[in-house]
Amino acid sequence: MTHNTPLSPRPLPRLSDVRDRVMSAAQLRAHGVPAGQVAERCTPGGPWQQLLPGVYLLHPGPPTSEERLHAALLYAGHGEAMITGLAALALYGFTAAPPLTSLDRIDVLVPRTRRLRSVGCARLIRTHTTPSPQEVTGLPVAPVARALADAVARLSDAAAVRRLLTEAVRGGHCEPAAVVRELNRARLLARPHVVGAVDSLLAEGRALAEERLYALVREHGLPEPLWNVDLRLPGGPHLGGVDAYWPEHSVAVELDTRAPRTQDGDTDAEWTAYSSKREHLELLGITVVHITPKKLRESSEQQATVIRTALMASPDREPAAYVVVLPR
Repeated sequence: MTHNTPLSPRPLPRLSDVRDRVMSAAQLRAHGVPAGQVAERCTPGGPWQQLLPGVYLLHPGPPTSEERLHAALLYAGHGEAMITGLAALALYGFTAAPPLTSLDRIDVLVPRTRRLRSVGCARLIRTHTTPSPQEVTGLPVAPVARALADAVARLSDAAAVRRLLTEAVRGGHCEPAAVVRELNRARLLARPHVVGAVDSLLAEGRALAEERLYALVREHGLPEPLWNVDLRLPGGPHLGGVDAYWPEHSVAVELDTRAPRTQDGDTDAEWTAYSSKREHLELLGITVVHITPKKLRESSEQQATVIRTALMASPDREPAAYVVVLPR
């Protein structure tokens, strides 16, 4: 039998799309190509090659990055499998991630029940909870925060970890809290080089959130507040700091940039302190507008409306207690 012999009454598609250049044994059978013929075409010097168990490249020569990605997904089983780790970050366009061509292995997130082993270019990462994938260049890809955690788990270079986490925030890929939650879930916060990178991440996230809050006030024509101040009762206790305060209206804005930092995710103390401060201020007649960085980024106009409404409603409220305002 020569290689020019038709494969079946249902010939294979032209090799223009990666899905036509990389196929599983099941897909080839569906095209009428028996296992014997597949094995013959994958002999040394043949026109095909086996990339992974049960996954074949239908042309000679090295596979492209796109073909390796599809091969890894085919091997892991389409459905709940998705690209993660550094390969996912490269697909998201992270400049701090190495290019796909330099990656020896493609990380693929699969359900823990999947009975497969890592082999060749496919490294399987099992998970109890499968996240909803994003579609990037037609491929199922783990959400950025999860992909970051899977990448960081295999990195020991503190600078590389810091660059990836910083780009995630600066590039608007995700919020710091989401990243820290995934790092905590993966039990990575006990690693010193990760802790240092997380400190930088949270500082970067707060700085960006503050810049967005400044822009919100300017762009939506809100009156200029006092920025980053501490409030305390005259001669009394410290009430806490707020990010913006309109003393004539007794309205405060607080950015919620909290994130779980402990290995076991126990943030009760932080949440209790935050809630107590807010309740105390509101008992004194001060309206506290709570805004998350995500809301600032995704719905700034709506947040401006919330602040404006609070300012306009101040004459209808009981006068607030007098508080001393100090720079923070």
